[in-house]
Amino acid sequence: MIKLGPAGIPSRCEGSSIDGIFFVKKEGLQAMEIQFVRGVHMKNDMAMKVGEAAKQTGIELSVHAPYFINLASHDKKIIKESKQRIIDSLERAHYMGAKIVVVHPGYYGEHSKEEAHKIILENCQEISDIISKNKWTPLFGLETTAKERQYGTIDEINDICKKVKHCAPVIDFAHLFAKQGGQIDYAEVLDKLKQYKHLHCHFSNMKKNQKGGYSDIHMVLDHSPPFEPLAKEIIKRKLDVTIISETPITDVDSLKMKKIFEKLGYKFIS
Repeated sequence: MIKLGPAGIPSRCEGSSIDGIFFVKKEGLQAMEIQFVRGVHMKNDMAMKVGEAAKQTGIELSVHAPYFINLASHDKKIIKESKQRIIDSLERAHYMGAKIVVVHPGYYGEHSKEEAHKIILENCQEISDIISKNKWTPLFGLETTAKERQYGTIDEINDICKKVKHCAPVIDFAHLFAKQGGQIDYAEVLDKLKQYKHLHCHFSNMKKNQKGGYSDIHMVLDHSPPFEPLAKEIIKRKLDVTIISETPITDVDSLKMKKIFEKLGYKFIS
């Protein structure tokens, strides 16, 4: 099954997350990612109400944790605060019935890549233990990142997800495209993810910079990377995926993705 939807309240909807869920349903989309990127300000009782709206409409929810996270920081205080932001996001996600909490894991800093990997692995294990202790249902999603100094290649994240319970990869194809200098082989990426029954993904286009590469600035779907080749690979492999649009016009571009899938012969369940 393929599910599409926006990151946050749809670009054409004025209102709350609950309003956004009903708007997404009316548009004919199937998913929505609740954005805690500036901080976790939602209380558990509101998370339950958001979850009730999602259950009523059949919209699949996910959560994006705050950007201010670095599980490989040299400062123990930053690591402690990062963990708490993730834990707070997971708790709210549990109460709203969200499937996954998306996290940008951190930065290499002055660590070697191997050292950063070891530190992040240990911290992810601690978070996984908290998930088990609380019997929370959402997965802990580690997102592929765009910048060279950011931890988060597909191989790094795959390694942690193989070793840590409750962890799952979140594939941001635009981030991989930027990190690889404006190149991406969708088949090669998906070949590395065959062990997962469901893939949670992000997609947008990226802004080309003056050096000829791509910056982590999200653009609408008329730039690069192209979406249709990815859609073809997903249909060919009969993948179970959720794709969240992170473009400046989130739901509009989700609908554009939907049209591309339909043009290729896929029929969405309303």
